[in-house]
Amino acid sequence: MDNHVNTAPVARSGFITRSRIAVSLLFLINGFMIGSWAPKIPEFAERLDLSKFQLGLMILVLGIGSLTLMPIAGAQIARFGSKRVVQVSAVCLMPTLLLLTLAPNVFTGVIAVFLYGGFMGVMDVAMNANAVAVEKSMRRAIMSSCHAFWSLGGLIGASLGGLLIAHFGVLWHAGLATVLASAALAATWGLILADQPHPDTKKEKLKLPMVPLPYLLGLMALFSMVPEGAVLDWGALYLREELGASVAVSGFGFAAFSLTMAAMRFGGDLVRDRFGGVRTLRIFTLFAISGMLLAGFAPNAEIAILGFALCGIGISNMVPIAFSAAGNMPNMKAGIGLSVVTTMGYSGMLVAPSAIGFVAEHIGFSVVFMALPALLLVVLALSNLARYADGISGGGH
Repeated sequence: MDNHVNTAPVARSGFITRSRIAVSLLFLINGFMIGSWAPKIPEFAERLDLSKFQLGLMILVLGIGSLTLMPIAGAQIARFGSKRVVQVSAVCLMPTLLLLTLAPNVFTGVIAVFLYGGFMGVMDVAMNANAVAVEKSMRRAIMSSCHAFWSLGGLIGASLGGLLIAHFGVLWHAGLATVLASAALAATWGLILADQPHPDTKKEKLKLPMVPLPYLLGLMALFSMVPEGAVLDWGALYLREELGASVAVSGFGFAAFSLTMAAMRFGGDLVRDRFGGVRTLRIFTLFAISGMLLAGFAPNAEIAILGFALCGIGISNMVPIAFSAAGNMPNMKAGIGLSVVTTMGYSGMLVAPSAIGFVAEHIGFSVVFMALPALLLVVLALSNLARYADGISGGGH
């Protein structure tokens, strides 16, 4: 099968497929919207007069918004297909940056953050489902490269956001970011793969698996994504408050993380082809541990940004490997395994950082970043489960 998939004509046409371009742009848009939030956080907290504890609660609301609407997304994808759901959720997501920027008090801030997190989560589930559909139609693996475009979007959103906020203010930044994301969505609209609905699987998705494997993979995804959420939500504040970085420089923490993550994800499928899922996961986890420790012990912002960059290298392929393994578990439909692993994983990125705010209120962010590698040691202990990622359909791995 590999010989047929990897012939030059098939590989070339597969790489430039309209549906692959579309789903890659969807990941880019979603990452851009998340990246645009990262440099806004310090100003958002200052405008609403939030302490670290209160900002942690606000970030918890963001996670609750995502985790509330993500299961609903799964049911709607089963009913209507991922194309319809990703289109509706993306349209609803577009004005949320402006809502976050214009929120005059805590009450409206909570509503804006909930909607932002909710529509972000729905779009995330739908675009991952569309990527799986595109992957099956192409008979080759594209998940790592899709996540690379998400990281590239995060890089653009975070780096551009920090500079725009510093020079023109938060409202100008939110307006321009919204226009750019909306234009990209309009360009993508007619290219999205129209996958078939699966109403027969709707009831099955409500049943939780009774075997431990999907939950162990979910734990692996969870502990891989907690550090990612920590850098996204707290990296800028850490650089500004504890390491004395400027507004513009503070945005480069998540930008550096996203840059290295995107670069490594574009080559992630090739690395896994050569070394296999288990060895690849172990190597990248060691990079993540060293990077997070460097950021925690950093004496200045520049060293911390370097640490975040190393951490981005590490985490780049940990999450795609966990998702690929979830979609290839034996004796289980891909949608059921993916729903468990993605929900557990994204809860790590969306909810766990709120706890970091509570802890940082008392001991500071540097100690938190020093402690996060303990979670990555658990991923190392579970790394043998990454062998399931090597069974992806179509001979791509």
